[in-house]
Amino acid sequence: MSIRTTTPAADPGRQPGALFTDLYELVMADALVVDGTTGDAEFEIFFRSSGPLRPWALLAGTEAVLAGLEDFRFSTAELEYLEGLQRFHPEFLDWLQALRFTGDVDGIPEGSVVFADEPLLRVRAPLPLGQILETRVMNALHYATVVATKAARITDAAAGRAVVDFGARRAHGHDAAVVAARAAWVAGFAGTSNMVAGQVHGLPVVGTMAHSYVQAMEDEYEAFRSFTRHQAGTVLLVDTYDTHRGVENVIRLAREQGDDFAVRGIRIDSGDLDALARMAREMLDRAGLRDVQIVASGGLDEHAIHALTTAGAPIDQFGVGTDLVVSRDAPTLDFAYKLVSHQGRPTFKTSPEKVTLPGAKQVFRRQQGGVMQGDVITSADASGSGEALLQPLMRAGERTAPAPSLADLRDRATAQREALPTGLHFPADAGPDYPVEVSAELAAMAERLRAEMTADR
Repeated sequence: MSIRTTTPAADPGRQPGALFTDLYELVMADALVVDGTTGDAEFEIFFRSSGPLRPWALLAGTEAVLAGLEDFRFSTAELEYLEGLQRFHPEFLDWLQALRFTGDVDGIPEGSVVFADEPLLRVRAPLPLGQILETRVMNALHYATVVATKAARITDAAAGRAVVDFGARRAHGHDAAVVAARAAWVAGFAGTSNMVAGQVHGLPVVGTMAHSYVQAMEDEYEAFRSFTRHQAGTVLLVDTYDTHRGVENVIRLAREQGDDFAVRGIRIDSGDLDALARMAREMLDRAGLRDVQIVASGGLDEHAIHALTTAGAPIDQFGVGTDLVVSRDAPTLDFAYKLVSHQGRPTFKTSPEKVTLPGAKQVFRRQQGGVMQGDVITSADASGSGEALLQPLMRAGERTAPAPSLADLRDRATAQREALPTGLHFPADAGPDYPVEVSAELAAMAERLRAEMTADR
């Protein structure tokens, strides 16, 4: 078969254009450029709280930020659009036309466990550019981190059983579906049903069959015969009409096909999954089909999966969709992107409930016996005890090292989660708070600057 391309294929892995920002970023940048306020500045991104349902987060999306910065430039079409709005100065549009990212980025590597108030990424660039980047940096990190954190909890709940992503149809947009599949893989999922995610990121693609295939045939047994004739090693959906009868039809098919029987498993998508899985396992084992696995799906989250695994339900694999891609119980993290220094002068906020710490910062993590003991936030140039989490990721617009593979990110995420204190693993979630402290030196600087600010008034 030859494949003829008639129209250019869309690149679903493409980064958004430079215009992917909010209007207020551009109007501020316009004023800064026209006034000549283009000195270097540093911005940091963090989340203020992980919320009552999340004692920690699994950082994801960092590589998307770096990829976007490598090729950052305003296209002719974007510049023409901005000019047509008739609200930007010509010298600003000329500045945008020549703009490239030639700054520095430091950050905690993707796949790391992180906590509230810790700087996750720091961007050093001319002030107007750093401002323009706010929207894209927050967008890239926020959703990926929300899904990766959810996926990590689901993986923990599965207690060694495989979990796959079935969420593409319920994700909030096709691009979100691809981001979610990648984030879930980093967090430990075994595969995805999303074919674009498979193509773009090289993820294992998985799938079974839908109820419609069974309904379209004269009867369930003929549907199974037909499907296995074309899809050897497949998983058959047995709950379209009656799960007991569905399993009986699988056993009947095995007897008919003999040595040619190559069904890998059955899937149950509704009902009492514990009871139905036990029934199916007993029937399959009695028929000598001990190698046929049981896959469960249908409205699952970490709590439902944990209930099934702790009850000893004989389920080999879980498919999770909606609750993965929308993280129904905690769909957002309170991310913020704040200016921390301008031309070497530390900056900070003192707004009620939104206080920030001044200056560029570092996080040191102490471990003992392979277990995390606590983190300390310091000034970026301070020394500390333990591992310095923020690492140089870009210098002068170039990566400091080749992009890590997804396998590397997945390994890091696994090692990081294994190093968490016992009380912070799902489903405990209620262990003692993980200590994240501010160094005495940084706290003293904040107090001094606050006093100076008050005196100036």
